Amino acid sequence: MSCVIAGGGPAGAMLALLLARTGVEVTLLEKHADFLRDFRGDTIHPSTLQVLDELGLAGRFLALPHRKAHELSVVTDSGPIRLASLRGLPGRYDYIAFVPQWDFLDLITSEAARYPSFRLLMRAEAYDLIREGGAVRGLRYLDPSGEHEVRAALTVAADGRGSVLRERAGLAPQELGAPMDVLWFRVPREESDPEQPFLRVSSGHVVVAINRETYWQLAYVIRKGGYEELAGRGIEALREPVARMLPFTAGRLGVIGGFDDVSMLTVRLNRLRRWHRPGFLCIGDAAHAMSPVFGVGINLAVQDAVATAGLLAGALRSPGRGPVPEAALRRVQRRRMPPTLVTQAVQRLVQNQLIKPALTRRFGPPRVRPDLARVPVLNRLVRRFVGLGVRPEHVRATPILTPSSHNVDTAVGAEDPVEYPRMS
Repeated sequence: MSCVIAGGGPAGAMLALLLARTGVEVTLLEKHADFLRDFRGDTIHPSTLQVLDELGLAGRFLALPHRKAHELSVVTDSGPIRLASLRGLPGRYDYIAFVPQWDFLDLITSEAARYPSFRLLMRAEAYDLIREGGAVRGLRYLDPSGEHEVRAALTVAADGRGSVLRERAGLAPQELGAPMDVLWFRVPREESDPEQPFLRVSSGHVVVAINRETYWQLAYVIRKGGYEELAGRGIEALREPVARMLPFTAGRLGVIGGFDDVSMLTVRLNRLRRWHRPGFLCIGDAAHAMSPVFGVGINLAVQDAVATAGLLAGALRSPGRGPVPEAALRRVQRRRMPPTLVTQAVQRLVQNQLIKPALTRRFGPPRVRPDLARVPVLNRLVRRFVGLGVRPEHVRATPILTPSSHNVDTAVGAEDPVEYPRMS
């Protein structure tokens, strides 16, 4: 095996597809039985849309139910403020597409499954690394039938912000701090409601509203560590501020029967100083957990995957190689660290200057014009940063395999094999 990837999120799935289409033998492990986990980030920005276009997948992606947002806006107690317009971005895509992440992952892994060098193992949870001669030579995982090993020249940890493999490699992230956590929940949507997603900010409260056609996916931002205190006051302590900030939802908040109907995201902002060991690499959230600010997490993860494939696919196709040396893996970190640093610096700025003051009730009506998109220099900076990122990556590795028909594997050795599910 040339490459094994732990984690079937955006980083792992995209890297597996990019490697498989260039002929690299790759196994992707996903610890769950499917991708249907609610309240994930799912804002697909123009940088990722461009990658999908370069892969010939843009048409299939845009056929999925989705909503386009051409503008970024915040609503304060003084009224709405248009922060930026994405129209005018270079390229074909000048909007953010809101698509459930499971649909995105279904698309990517379904395409990867058309290549004979790709294997997907569901219900396969990586728990340790295989080490030989001072290098990582693969991983160990559990599935319903027991323990197994996959040996590979490169082991990639794409297993998220709580990465087990990162810990096993002895890599610890530098915590940068976040002043908030996020409570996610659903509220029914009606036709008379606003159309576009938006950020609602008031003194002491912050809510993100995402239009899911038939319902609103709402994120109520709370101060870091404040969940127990809020929950102790009862569910009305959540319903009341949401009704006040989003009056159109007031008569529907009864669907939140209690905090069992709420999902909490513990926000972390961190990064590794070193992303690699011999034969081992971290990408995506395992290398740098991003704040929800600007919704760039998926897109940074995809960019990591594109850069990794472009830099390492050739080496991984070479027969008879040992573990991928750190010199090659260092090139990935050198390329992707600057975008990480800049993005996290901007996220920290927004956290400290907007979110933290709002949550500590020091937020007053901003003294800015209601349409910042009309300030040309500012609009260009914001739309490029949010839409394309600091260093947008492009698919460089040329495919050498012709995709075949359905090629999904099942969990090796499982007593009750799980075929990859087709999402509707």
